Formats: sequence, structure tokens, C-alpha cells
Amino acid sequence: MKNRILWVLLIGCLWSFAGCQPKATPEEYNAKAAEPERYHQCVKQLTDVIIHDIFSPPVASRIYGYANLAGYEAMLPGQPGYESLAGKLRKFTAPPKPEPGQEYCFPLASTRAFLTVGRNLTFSGDMFDGFEKDFYEQYKAIGVPDDVIERSMAYGEAVAKHIMEFAGKDSYKQTRGFKHTVTNAEGTWVPTPPAYMEAAEPKWMQIRCWVMDTCSQFIPPPAIPYNMTKGSPFYKLADEVYQMSLRQTEEERKIAFFWDDNAFVMNVAGHVSYASKKMTPGGHWLAIAATASRQQKANFAQTVQAYTLTAFALADGFISCWDEKYRSNRIRPETVINKFIDPKWTPYLQTPPFPEYTSGHSVISAAAAEVLTILYGDNIAFTDSTENPYGHGVRSFKSFREAALEASYSRLYGGIHFRDALELGNTQGRKVGEYVVEKLTSKKEVAVAPK
Repeated sequence: MKNRILWVLLIGCLWSFAGCQPKATPEEYNAKAAEPERYHQCVKQLTDVIIHDIFSPPVASRIYGYANLAGYEAMLPGQPGYESLAGKLRKFTAPPKPEPGQEYCFPLASTRAFLTVGRNLTFSGDMFDGFEKDFYEQYKAIGVPDDVIERSMAYGEAVAKHIMEFAGKDSYKQTRGFKHTVTNAEGTWVPTPPAYMEAAEPKWMQIRCWVMDTCSQFIPPPAIPYNMTKGSPFYKLADEVYQMSLRQTEEERKIAFFWDDNAFVMNVAGHVSYASKKMTPGGHWLAIAATASRQQKANFAQTVQAYTLTAFALADGFISCWDEKYRSNRIRPETVINKFIDPKWTPYLQTPPFPEYTSGHSVISAAAAEVLTILYGDNIAFTDSTENPYGHGVRSFKSFREAALEASYSRLYGGIHFRDALELGNTQGRKVGEYVVEKLTSKKEVAVAPK
């Protein structure tokens, strides 16, 4: 009996002690909530869902763009020095304001807005369920009061609702269901082996631009004219792809494989075919943005801004590139080489299902690299392990621009692009990236990360 009384008294003392512990102050829990890794977790989860749902690269870029816009706008009330993108993005208006005089955790509002939009724009909502349940528990664990959690999440949802309304007016729905007309005219694109898939997103240039004034603002020079007469400029382009495949080095194959980023690869073995899911090129570059954020010790706001501007550069890069692809409608190396040089030749990488000029990898890689270069600086060496979980290894670079150039030339090594589509695509992408940063940031916000 005596021991029981002592035990009860001990328990009572412990409860009393716990009840007397000071609660975390808003400054304390907001500092912990603003740990950039929380936002990195959200972007990684969205990437996993995008890979699972097999979104095409252009569609994936749209998802990343709206999710990061929501995350950016929802964090702003708690981040002096950063401006809303209302009036800067095409036709974007300011989202709702938080209620004056109320306490919020804006890093939580930011992640809630990001995840809400990501869930709305993807198919596999169940993949968010378990993640979000555990994810939001983190905020309780760091001392965010229940009423602040509820209020902050509601604010994030209000911002997400505003972003979804904005997304609903970008002409995406109006571009669904169209098919590209294959004319079979000499030098024009036709479906390629092994699946002979229809051309992807033939109306993507009609999607509302994010920052660019028009889809043709950064139109590249015309592609080298099709002419398979031996010695012509175009014949030399095609022969270079073929000859390179014959003397290809192991390093060139590694580079091609590392940057493949083909969201849907059809594998054919005899009468059996199956698809492989992979990272999209946009997801790859957002992972590089995450690497840069961690390496440069960027804070929460700097990290969200870098993701957001990179996502917009990717999205406008795809619009700009697709505008040219379906204008020039140029034939792929595989078709040309099979017809005129070697009927049994196959490229090292599987040819993506859309016209060749310009190279999507070249445009969007250069656009993303330019944003990251302006924000974090040139000659920032880094190691990219994005593709390691997919068996592609790791690669190291001296700068973001060097990585973009390697991504570009990987398409030549892979046998799926001609050289001019790569080099002129890289120039096209750099212009897109420069324009995004110029239009969406003030001088104060450029070079945001510590050196």
C-alpha cells in the first residue's frame, strides 16, 4: 500500500513537471518549422507520385509549376523581403491574405499548399495519404499549437484553392485528346520503334505561358533543311549520329543512360513487352535544385524560391520547345538512318514520341541551369545522385551549365537527336531561364543563397 501511494505521488509529480514545461514560443516553433528539409520532403513525394502516374515531361512540368507556386505564395506573409508573383506571372492574381492579428506557422501553410495542389493535379492520391499523416505530425512534435496548425493548414488550403482556379484557366483541358497528323512527307516526323507511339502533346504550345510573353518569344533559328544527298549539311548530321554509335565509348554510354529521363520506356523481348517508369527531366532538375539548396545552406524561403523559379523555367522551356517541335516537325535520326544508311540500326536510347527539333532536354536543362546559376552562382561544383536509386549511378559537375551541356549532348550519344537540335536548344533554354529570373525577382532577391 505504501509503495502504491509513493508510485501515485511520483506519477503526479511527473505530470505536474510536464505541465510546467514552457511551451514553445512562435519564434521557436516557426524556426523549426522553417527547416528546408520539410519542403524537400514534399517535392520528393510529388516526384514519386509523378513517376508512379507516368506523366509526360511537359505535363509533369505543369504539375511542378503550380505546386511550387502554391508553396511560394503561402509562405510569403511570414517572409519579409519576398514579393508575390501576382502581376508578374501571366494573368496571376494575388491569393487570399491571412487573417490579421492571428498566429500562423507559414512554413506549414507553404507545405500544405504545395501538397494540396500536388494531390489535386495527380491521380494517386492514396500515395499522399500515409505521407501527409506522418508529415504533419512533425509540426506537433516541434511545439506548434493545435489551433495554429489548424489555422495555418486552412490558410495553405485557401492559397491552394486560388492556385487551382488559376490552373483551370491555362487551356490545359482544351488541349487534351488531339492527335498529330502524320503526313509521311520527306523529312517529317513519323512514329518510331518499338511501340510506334503517337506524338505526345501536339498542342502543348497552346498552354498559357508562365513568364514568357508568347510561346514563340524565344524561337530558335530554323532547323538545317532536310536533304539526304551525300555531303549535304543534313546528311552530315545524320551520319554523325550513326558513326558516333559505331565508335561510342563506355563513358558516352554512361552519360546517355544517366540523363535518359524517359518517363515511359517500352521494353520488348520477343512477344513480350513491358513498360519501365523513370524520372522526368523536370524532376531530375528539381532534384539538382534540392542538391544546390542543401550544399549552399539555403534557408526555407531561398529554397522555395529556387524550386519555384526552376519549375517555371522548366514549364516555359517545354512550351517554347514544343512550339518549335511541331512547327519544324523534323524527322528523328532513327528513321533517317534506317532508311538511308543502315536498316538494322537502333539507337542506344529509345526515341521519344515527338518531333526532333529542338531537343527538349537541351532547352529545359539550360533553362533550369540558368536559374540556378543566377541564384547560387557560377562554378558551383556539385555531385548529382538523382538517378542513383534507378541504377544510373552518380556524376559530378563543375557548374550547373556544365551539367546542362552534358544533358544536352547525352541525346547525341543516345542516338536520338542531331547536333544542331542540341546546340541551338541549349541557347534557346538559356534565354528562357534568364527571362524567368529577370521578370520574377528583384535585385535584392538574386544571389539569395550564402556564398
